[in-house]
Amino acid sequence: MSSLLRLLAASTLAVALAAPAQAEDKNTITVGISVGTAEKIFDVVQKVAARDGLVIRLVKFNDYQLPNAALNAGDLDANAFQHKPFLDNQIKARGFDIEPAGLTVTAPLGFYSRKIKSLNDLPEGASVGIQNDPSNGNRALRLLAAYKIITLKPEAEQKNTATPLDVVSNPRKIKLVALDAAQLPRSLDDLTAASINNDYAEQAGLVPARDAIGREAPDGPYANLIAVRTKDRDQPWVKQLVAAYQSPEVRAYIEKEFKGSLIPAF
Repeated sequence: MSSLLRLLAASTLAVALAAPAQAEDKNTITVGISVGTAEKIFDVVQKVAARDGLVIRLVKFNDYQLPNAALNAGDLDANAFQHKPFLDNQIKARGFDIEPAGLTVTAPLGFYSRKIKSLNDLPEGASVGIQNDPSNGNRALRLLAAYKIITLKPEAEQKNTATPLDVVSNPRKIKLVALDAAQLPRSLDDLTAASINNDYAEQAGLVPARDAIGREAPDGPYANLIAVRTKDRDQPWVKQLVAAYQSPEVRAYIEKEFKGSLIPAF
């Protein structure tokens, strides 16, 4: 991520958190989300929650590495941007004392290209972009393996820990290029194909259900979730937040607005 985007994320956080997160009063909470589709969904979530007496303040992030650190530090009451394998990796790497509180949406990861129409058409020596964070990089490699572009060590697949070092067969001799997730859409002109998370794909004008040249099955293990600090797991506002997200109104909005690009996981 560029230094400018980090500055913007930090500035947004500083403004939104001029006062401490208000988990204690049970009526106002601060939730970190990623920019893009989550903003649209949480516009509906906020309205449903307000009807039941819960005010949700949003802090928007451009960097997947920041929301869990902010939550663990107490600058957020909750966040909603990640799937469980990503959270598990961050907890293992950084010792965060946070945990899932409820599921939100599944966003099947896709590969995109301006040069080919299907992952099966990858030519020999193609440059293929994948995310450089452990969770999403593993996810991209597993998708390439599902399309039989590469073969991975069985142990790495089973443990969801695949890295380029775990590639044991690469008959097309594709060149894996690991980049920050936010840079991948901007690199499409230089790559044959790239794995792009849905939020970043939508920001780049791509429609995952229409434009992806290869895509995860919607029933995979990567449902996104709401996370909270472990000590807050049983607070009443957590149940209110999850109930607001998992409401019929939010489900109907997701199904109508995203037409299969995002799928309710609840």
